[in-house]
Amino acid sequence: MPSGPAPNAFYAQSGGVTAVINASALGVIETAAQYPDKIGRIYAGKNGILGALREELIDVALEAPNVISGLMTTPSGAFGSCRYKLKGINESRAEYERLIEVFKAHNIRYFFYNGGGDSADTCQKVSEIGRTMGFPLQAIHVPKTIDNDLPFTDNCPGFGSVAKYVALSTQEAAMDIASMCATSTKVFILEVMGRHAGWIAGAAGLAAQSCGDAPHIILFPEIAFDEARFLAKVKETVDNYGFCVIVASEGTQTADGQLLSGSTSRDAFGHVQLGGLAPKLADLIKQAHGYKYHWAVADYLQRAARHIASQTDLDQAFALGKAAVSLAVEGHNAIMPTIQRTSDEPYQWTIGTAPLDEVANQEKMMPKSFFSDDGFGITPEARRYFEPLIVGEAYPSYDKGLPVYVTLAKHLVDKKLPVDERW
Repeated sequence: MPSGPAPNAFYAQSGGVTAVINASALGVIETAAQYPDKIGRIYAGKNGILGALREELIDVALEAPNVISGLMTTPSGAFGSCRYKLKGINESRAEYERLIEVFKAHNIRYFFYNGGGDSADTCQKVSEIGRTMGFPLQAIHVPKTIDNDLPFTDNCPGFGSVAKYVALSTQEAAMDIASMCATSTKVFILEVMGRHAGWIAGAAGLAAQSCGDAPHIILFPEIAFDEARFLAKVKETVDNYGFCVIVASEGTQTADGQLLSGSTSRDAFGHVQLGGLAPKLADLIKQAHGYKYHWAVADYLQRAARHIASQTDLDQAFALGKAAVSLAVEGHNAIMPTIQRTSDEPYQWTIGTAPLDEVANQEKMMPKSFFSDDGFGITPEARRYFEPLIVGEAYPSYDKGLPVYVTLAKHLVDKKLPVDERW
């Protein structure tokens, strides 16, 4: 780093948020403050990477201390996130040059990007263009994704809390259906997130602790959907237990790769917009068997449910935020701190690292050994993997029956560059 005032740090949140992403932000902020000789001010991007492109930098030091500490128990992206994918450097060099211009103007030499696989790719590219332009950055990716599909890390912050929410919701909904199935609803379908990997749907299997417990059927993106087998399983389950609870991953597809749900629209990352699987399955069941049904979509509820967050998930999110800063001040660049499981019983983990050029744009699927023989459930091995991740209750404070969450003032620093209307 050059001589003079300590360089500043930039932190941004990217993509779909989680119940514990702000804990990672707090880990970054508190740890950066421990290195005043190496890190000056801490800026956060307003609405993710767009905050850098638009030179909308939040001065974290101007937030009230109790608000900053409250990030630990507040869900969603407190600084604002975005779905904005930077293209390849050769396709859109102007975007990267703009980032470097903003970083130069504000003496930013540390870049902490909190997101999933696409964010890892962006972090890698920003590091690369900085080096190319003679403005090296310590670019560290802080992992986050409820999909749990980042490689090299045992699990991803955000996933454990979603897993807990989905398992708990499945258990409670099943009790409701069981109590009414004799004269009313016989089938309940819960649609959960999971585009290519079935981690979230698989975690619902934790609710089934004895033979006959729900979920009776889990649909995974990794296992081809067979309509005849599915409908036969539904009937068999209703015949045996009086009701059937199904947890379906939104990415469920047929053997030829056709999604059961989806549309022609795509998001900013180029992903097909998914949704509508639960009512489609319900209609198939109604047409085949005539059962009364109900369905629900966990959608944003599963990733915003801070009131039932996993303590394990919270601890890991905070720890990875801290680790990102420690790695940066040690001189590391273009890497991601990871969670390395060292023991199942007792559950123990430590922090590792992975290079971003190997992390970016890679997806980790559920291993075959996690799927039951019939493809509709999980194995004991999968249960051993999932169980520790949902352990512990990390309740926020409550006031008048509602959780106390914080809202940032988001004071922006003065702009030093001309306004660029492209962003």
